[in-house]
Amino acid sequence: MQNEFFICKTDDAKDLPVPCRQTSGSSGYDLYANVDSLVLKHGDIALVPTGIRIQIPMGFEAQIRPRSGLALKYGVTLLNSPGTVDSDYRGEIKVIMINHGKEDFIIKRGDRIAQMVISRFCDVQFVHVDELLDSARGEGGFGHTGFN
Repeated sequence: MQNEFFICKTDDAKDLPVPCRQTSGSSGYDLYANVDSLVLKHGDIALVPTGIRIQIPMGFEAQIRPRSGLALKYGVTLLNSPGTVDSDYRGEIKVIMINHGKEDFIIKRGDRIAQMVISRFCDVQFVHVDELLDSARGEGGFGHTGFN
């Protein structure tokens, strides 16, 4: 089943590709840098435009996630990850990048800088109660099952 998501490019991004998956089994659609050239120095944070705006149907969200290759090879990743693009947002998608690597990282026009995963979500109604039902796990968290 195909789902249609409408996309607009900003005037300065007409030459960039629309988000696409690199393989048929990929869940993430690559997002491209809409910059001429940007040096992300060690420790720096930058808001990098992608040149796209999307219209997401109700019941869906877009999650913006890091690219594993950038993280492993260069120490470059995303803050606020995964970032959420809500169905009622119509502005340009921008990516908050940080360089944890030891070297400056140069972002060039059209570089694949992040990936966008489309997810369904459901609307819920929270009901206040005085107690929750017990479970086998209980309040265990943050490594409660050990590290090995």
